[in-house]
Amino acid sequence: MDRFDVIIIGAGAAGMMCAIEAGKRGRSVLVVDHAGAPGEKIRISGGGRCNFTNLHAAPQNFLSQNPSFCISALRRYTQRDFIALVERHGIAYHEKTLGQLFCDGSSKQIVNLLTSEMRAAGAEMRLGMPVETVEKTDDGFRVRLNGGEAWAASLVIATGGKSIPKMGATGFGYDLAARFGLRLTETRPGLVPLTLDPQTLERLSPLAGVSVDAVVAKGKTRFTEGMLFTHRGLSGPSILQISSYWREGDEIVLSMLPGTDVFETLRRARSQNGRQALQTALAAFLPKRLAQIVAEAEPHKGNLADLSDKHLQRIATAVNEWRIKPAGSEGYRTAEVTLGGVDTRDLDSRTMEAKTVPGLYCIGEVVDVTGWLGGYNFQWAWSSGWCAGQVA
Repeated sequence: MDRFDVIIIGAGAAGMMCAIEAGKRGRSVLVVDHAGAPGEKIRISGGGRCNFTNLHAAPQNFLSQNPSFCISALRRYTQRDFIALVERHGIAYHEKTLGQLFCDGSSKQIVNLLTSEMRAAGAEMRLGMPVETVEKTDDGFRVRLNGGEAWAASLVIATGGKSIPKMGATGFGYDLAARFGLRLTETRPGLVPLTLDPQTLERLSPLAGVSVDAVVAKGKTRFTEGMLFTHRGLSGPSILQISSYWREGDEIVLSMLPGTDVFETLRRARSQNGRQALQTALAAFLPKRLAQIVAEAEPHKGNLADLSDKHLQRIATAVNEWRIKPAGSEGYRTAEVTLGGVDTRDLDSRTMEAKTVPGLYCIGEVVDVTGWLGGYNFQWAWSSGWCAGQVA
């Protein structure tokens, strides 16, 4: 049986970062993963360019049943620290929008950065090797792999969540944590497109492929980014963001001309050219197909001159206070992350170590800490992995 100081289950962003830091301390490290290549989610992220962090990463950009849990890790290893690592490797990058940093080239550059740092730290990686069983021993952990056994004093669960199962994502990490007695919070898809009921979908079917810059709100939470109508419902950055706060039965509010007083705009158009059709007036500000859908929903037909202030106000509400109740989400199949996970009450916020199982650590997506869209989840992976790597 092979013996190591640390065994890390999961060769993703958090797992590799942890391996680097533990290896730097002179610890013998083994990283195992059932996938045939490391960092597969890194590779496909950001359209192949990897949105590797966000300039504005801070605790308020994360969801958790304990919002304070992430503070320590994010302060001890910040976005600036990871940016410095990227720069040391000569990787060119750019800010896209809202502090999102992307590689100028391929996301494989980030994977290569991590694997080269792991090699330099002496960490060993075994891929295509599923974990069959894990047992707690008096002085550590015995891990049975598909092809042998290994033992280590410390075990790190860095398996990720359930999102994108076609890439091999499973709930293995949650099951393993639960077997060690750790509590779990409810898991559900996050950063995911929302679906609409058949009747609404039929009415909006002409809008498939239409996008607008919108404010999407659920209660007091709101995001201002692009929104896309799809054959299944709604997508785009603003919808993905609000999906993490949305629950079935909740209503969301869409503002498709944020910052524009639609009522006054239509009144002005009516006084200047009352003979033009409502659809024509709306198409000056909205995509043509969307203007048509909004106009067709107005029961009183006619030109602008035929519409009263009451009618115009109703149209303005339809544009900037469109209340819609999604039927559901597209689920883990297209979700970028998994909300919920290992309950933070059972982990030390500085080290990620389980409070009741010495030597057991949980990092990254498997923990009940989920970031916004835009590089925040990678930063949590870097920060939580770094913290565990200082002590595991």
